[in-house]
Amino acid sequence: MQKARTMKRHHLFYYLEVYDVVSGALLGNIVDITTRGIKLVSKEPIPIDKTYVLRMRLPEGYFPEQEIHFEGKSVWSGNDVNPDFFDTGFEVANLDKDERKIIRELIEEIGFND
Repeated sequence: MQKARTMKRHHLFYYLEVYDVVSGALLGNIVDITTRGIKLVSKEPIPIDKTYVLRMRLPEGYFPEQEIHFEGKSVWSGNDVNPDFFDTGFEVANLDKDERKIIRELIEEIGFND
């Protein structure tokens, strides 16, 4: 059973790329984000109930960092609105203070005002 969402999702103007640090493979692009989770859209299904070390590329010109690394656990997956793609939800825990700050700034700088 899926847990109830407690934080409002924020959609971004950019589809930021997210990679699996261990394999180096592109997992997908961020569709929406909070400091507790992300939703990726991908060409291939992503196995659920697996913890990944994720590398997210940040948009140029907004941050001194080019990317951040954090841990995320895939908690659900399903077909995207476009049947050629898949959506996967990741629970993000254990962000350090700097990573949390970057994600908050990312939402403020390039998020839709929804």
